[in-house]
Amino acid sequence: MMVLPAPAKLNLFLYITGRRDDGYHNLQTLFQFVDHGDSLGFEPAPDGELSLHPALPGVTEEQNLIIKAARLLQHHTGCTRGARIHLTKRLPMGGGLGGGSSDAATTLVALNRLWQLGLPTEQLAQLGLTLGADVPVFIRGQAAFAEGVGDILTPAHPPEPWYLVLHPEIEVATAAVFNDPELPRNSPVLSLQQRLALPWQNDCEPLVKKHHPEVAKLLGWLLEYAPSRMTGTGACIFASFGSREKAEQTLAKAPEGTRGFVAKGCNLSPLFSALQKMDAATPSSNTAT
Repeated sequence: MMVLPAPAKLNLFLYITGRRDDGYHNLQTLFQFVDHGDSLGFEPAPDGELSLHPALPGVTEEQNLIIKAARLLQHHTGCTRGARIHLTKRLPMGGGLGGGSSDAATTLVALNRLWQLGLPTEQLAQLGLTLGADVPVFIRGQAAFAEGVGDILTPAHPPEPWYLVLHPEIEVATAAVFNDPELPRNSPVLSLQQRLALPWQNDCEPLVKKHHPEVAKLLGWLLEYAPSRMTGTGACIFASFGSREKAEQTLAKAPEGTRGFVAKGCNLSPLFSALQKMDAATPSSNTAT
């Protein structure tokens, strides 16, 4: 079985710069991966069969991004092969960590290999975009400054600290945040260099704090230990620390009813680190004898 990570992402900052005529929002955000996330195992199955084990509670196959990604790849390439997919779910749903998008991206990358389709990364990223605006950054595997609806990506190299990520055990619906008339939509469009020189913030945070007091309360607690903010549209919040020990000490003090983890920031996705190790361990079939 091919087992690969589906890492979480953090939005180190997030600015909403406008709303388009089609209802989508233009934004500027800085994506970075962390070395924590879901895991997916892939093994061949006959006759185009696709199955996910275990199924996600309350999520139908038609809604599940893993199955949707696999079917999309089948239909795009005309592939008649199948796969049994095994999911170890660690990232919360509705947490702002990109868990569903990351699962979809890992599925596209893994099945492209398992089925020996040979699609280039850029083509996979374009397919992934039809599943969600965050999917391409996971497929390309590089920390990035994202613009447009999140699909215009420029590689970036922010510091890679230790992060404490906390989840207040609630879900925040992304669509509800972006459809709220109180969401700010007028942040100026700035260059990455200008953004890096300013204090970082998340334009969605005040609105989410207003409607979800659990997020506001947890942010207030974490701010006592380190500068902290929300990732994506929430509900997860995070703060950076100079050492793993400091982050873990703070996690140990977290309020009751809070889930969390400590992870290292990664500018190269753990998915691509795993693929590089896999390739290094596999002798090339083209090696001359």
